[in-house]
Amino acid sequence: MTEHAHNHGHSHSHSHGVSPDADRRWLRAALILLSAYMAVEVVIGVVAQSLALISDAAHMLTDAVSIVLALIAMRLAARPARGGYTYGLKRAEILSAQANGITLLLLSVWLAYEAVQRLITPPAVTGGLVLVTALAGIVVNLICTWLLSKANRSSLNVEGAYQHILTDLFGFVATAISGLIVLMTGFARADAIASLVVVALMLRAGTGLVRESGRIFMEAAPAGVDPDALGDQLAAENEVVEVHDLHVWQITSGQPALSAHILVAPGGDCHKVRRRLQELLSGQYGITHATLQVDHVGEQGDADEVLTLSRRPGPEQPTDHCEDAHGPVHRPRPHRH
Repeated sequence: MTEHAHNHGHSHSHSHGVSPDADRRWLRAALILLSAYMAVEVVIGVVAQSLALISDAAHMLTDAVSIVLALIAMRLAARPARGGYTYGLKRAEILSAQANGITLLLLSVWLAYEAVQRLITPPAVTGGLVLVTALAGIVVNLICTWLLSKANRSSLNVEGAYQHILTDLFGFVATAISGLIVLMTGFARADAIASLVVVALMLRAGTGLVRESGRIFMEAAPAGVDPDALGDQLAAENEVVEVHDLHVWQITSGQPALSAHILVAPGGDCHKVRRRLQELLSGQYGITHATLQVDHVGEQGDADEVLTLSRRPGPEQPTDHCEDAHGPVHRPRPHRH
């Protein structure tokens, strides 16, 4: 009889706190500047009867809300894990990013409807007032974009707020062009066309945010990580017989995690295999939060049974270690996923 202690390795070489680069001061400064200019733009948009300006102001409102959500989410995510929230409230940032994406999509639908109405029946638009206001808006959004670029954009939460403001910047450029066209040619429909350009930009940014936040909530593998290729690479390591119950996901943006059940050849050094696999995951995939259950082939699952060792299974011979493995089983030789 050979003694063997099951080894549950867990690497914790990373920090779970909010990145110091995600400086709340930059977001607060952008919020103050946006809010002040938004109030001015609403008044001018009503006076000039410009849907493009009003739509830009509405977009700036969502910009401000997105920054408020980002600030709240940062504070929640920084709280330590306790009670039933074993990961803390880190996914509050992903909720914020998803809310930003959804508001962009909803607002784009409303603006698209209004723009089509104005294409059919264009109102009189004061082109000069629109042009001057849009140019000022470009300056404001350039400053806000610069402020948010100072924060940690690896956070999907901050990226959501950044995308809001960047889209608004492009919208102001389109509005300025439409104001110039109205001023020079009197073509009032240019205002509605500029609104449709803003709508397209909002749809693109909103779809991206909802898709990325949805992947995290659905526990999908991080972008750029192929779980099948990763499993095959782990199984190809020396002394590894099989890898199953492999799961790789993101706790929040920038924090990938992995768990797997590793079967090692009889007589192999489980501790050494675990350390080697965790070094591989950290060095090649940036996965430093990895929980690996490492066992010898042939160990029985019941605690009251004597541990036994069996000979190494062949590529088609099942290990019978887990009756219901979750997901594909990875072995060193060619196999079907």
